Amino acid sequence: MHLSELTIKELLQLQAAATNELRVRGIVRTQNNPLGDYTEWLVAEALGLELQANSMAGYDGITKDGVRIQIKGRRVTPGNDSRQLSAIRKYAEKDFDALAAIIYDEDFNVLEALLIPHEVVGDYASYREHVNAHILILKGPVLSDPRVQCFKHVLGSLQGQARL
Repeated sequence: MHLSELTIKELLQLQAAATNELRVRGIVRTQNNPLGDYTEWLVAEALGLELQANSMAGYDGITKDGVRIQIKGRRVTPGNDSRQLSAIRKYAEKDFDALAAIIYDEDFNVLEALLIPHEVVGDYASYREHVNAHILILKGPVLSDPRVQCFKHVLGSLQGQARL
């Protein structure tokens, strides 16, 4: 089967079926775009996090030591190479201790996997009133800040497991 031979409806059905199968396998938790759920699962597996309920505001997972981790993922493609993460709400309330940020290429290979302490997020993110949130773009000095921990090597082995 070549995707170019499928109708738009058939492509949408294929995406829905793939999302359902990912849910059955415990990789995604919702029927939304699977990038967010996949990223949460991948980071939780890599860092040994207990994922919180989807309704939990401010953080997505917690370590065995009680460290609260907010998780964000972004997929860059030739048509959209933005590394802007989704909105970080209520930053000043310090609902999370660190941000796990993953940048994927168009084939879902991990380009960046960073653990960024809360205070470091504040050093690089900018507040945008129109979305009432802080916005962090993963490029430039934040990538080389010594307070930021790279954990890309841990994710590679997880992604390589064929039938998770």
